[in-house]
Amino acid sequence: MDHDEAVRQKATERYLLDELDAEIRDQFEEHLFDCQDCALDLRAGAMFVEQAKVILAEPPAVLVARVPAVAAKPGWLAWLRPAFAVPVLALLLAVIGYQNFVTYPSLVATANQPQVGPWTSVNVSTRGTAAVSIKAHKGEGFGVLVNLPPEDGFASYTSDLYNPAGKKEWSRQIATASHEDTRQIYIPGHNLESGTYTLVVNGITPGGESKEISRHPIDVQIQN
Repeated sequence: MDHDEAVRQKATERYLLDELDAEIRDQFEEHLFDCQDCALDLRAGAMFVEQAKVILAEPPAVLVARVPAVAAKPGWLAWLRPAFAVPVLALLLAVIGYQNFVTYPSLVATANQPQVGPWTSVNVSTRGTAAVSIKAHKGEGFGVLVNLPPEDGFASYTSDLYNPAGKKEWSRQIATASHEDTRQIYIPGHNLESGTYTLVVNGITPGGESKEISRHPIDVQIQN
């Protein structure tokens, strides 16, 4: 997938909404390694979602106004009354203001600086390795280079990410259409918190049986 195709398919928005099918999602995650524009859009979208959750979680201020009592049936225009319209407009202005004066300038400044997104690597043929560390900002994902053993007899591979509580947080197929032993996967950051995660790599036999072949602890450090 190239950048024009990602824009045409609105891949960033659909990725955040989990509306991409497995094949397109894998192609988009591989594309994120090489496209800073899409990676920036994804991070901006994730930050917007996080800030919207914070703002929407706050109870809106209710204005109490003395108005003459009028006997009328409530209709679809009831939301335009001051008690409802003012909090809604205030919420929208807060979100727009935060994006215009805080999030967007910060992302523009970041985009103008040469940088490489966070990444790490794991070696599937090595067992019992110490945890690798990765530092990322809130809402920012990271890449993992998976070194697969050559000629192991598996037809394909999958990767599962377990959070610090041991719950499966994420699962993806590892692309097999490659002549290299190293494959790339992208772990989205919208649900990541600081803690030790576990990446489990499974091999899929030609008969469709899944077999765990390695697990790797990843110490994720979320920075503000």
